[in-house]
Amino acid sequence: MSKLKKVREELLMSKAELARKAGISPLTVDRIEKGMDCRMETKRKILQALGINLAEKEKIFEID
Repeated sequence: MSKLKKVREELLMSKAELARKAGISPLTVDRIEKGMDCRMETKRKILQALGINLAEKEKIFEID
C-alpha cells in the first residue's frame, strides 16, 4: 500500500474527495497511489489538501 493511500484512508478521505480538495483528477490520485510519478506542483497540491506541511513531504512521497 502506498503512503498516500495509507494516509488518505487514515483521514477517512475518498480518492474523489482528495482530488476535489487538491484540484486534480481522481485518476491522477489513483495513478499516484499505484506508484506512478507526478509533477512537483501536483505533490504540493496533495500535501496541502491532506493538511501536511511541505517540510514533512516524506510522509507521503519518496525523497530522491
